Amino acid sequence: MDSVRVALLREVLAGTEWLGATRRFAGALRGSVVSHGGGLLLVGTPEYEPWHLAAHLVDEAAWSGTPELAPTLVRHGAQAADPAHLAVGLGRLAAARRGETLLVVSPGGPDVPLLERVHDARRAGATVLALGPGEEQLVSLAHESLTVPQGSELDLDTVQHLVSAAAGETPLPAPRGHRRFRDRLSRLADQLTAPPPARW
Repeated sequence: MDSVRVALLREVLAGTEWLGATRRFAGALRGSVVSHGGGLLLVGTPEYEPWHLAAHLVDEAAWSGTPELAPTLVRHGAQAADPAHLAVGLGRLAAARRGETLLVVSPGGPDVPLLERVHDARRAGATVLALGPGEEQLVSLAHESLTVPQGSELDLDTVQHLVSAAAGETPLPAPRGHRRFRDRLSRLADQLTAPPPARW
């Protein structure tokens, strides 16, 4: 889906919860990888590998000048003879460490072995994000999740397009009113903590 179609889709979805939800999730994804300097692992299930999302994130990384968004696609059936970008197997999840982000995309809920690997990655310090139908065990492991219920008006593939497009966007600056409030609060704190004026 190109940027024009994403823009049209956003127009159709104006006023629904989807735009805010996908932007919040994309913001969490972008914030995690950018603040830690990259290390995005993307994994699906044995039946569903998120090829499309991987490709779109690579494109968004290039277009937005945010290389940290380019993921490593972790595959259940990876073979040593596969091209390098397709040869990363589940063993990579065991090597996940603090500062890395693991995005799990699952249309029907991950199996127990994958849940165990995700749990281990989280225990090792990786940030876990989940995108799928809201399977309880995966959501409980995730630092951030976006639920796409089965039978909802948007399918998982469409939501992935919205998330990847939003992840590549430059974050909007904070509204000025918030800055003014922070400035006033900072000044007040300075006044309250300043030593009393000298009396002569």
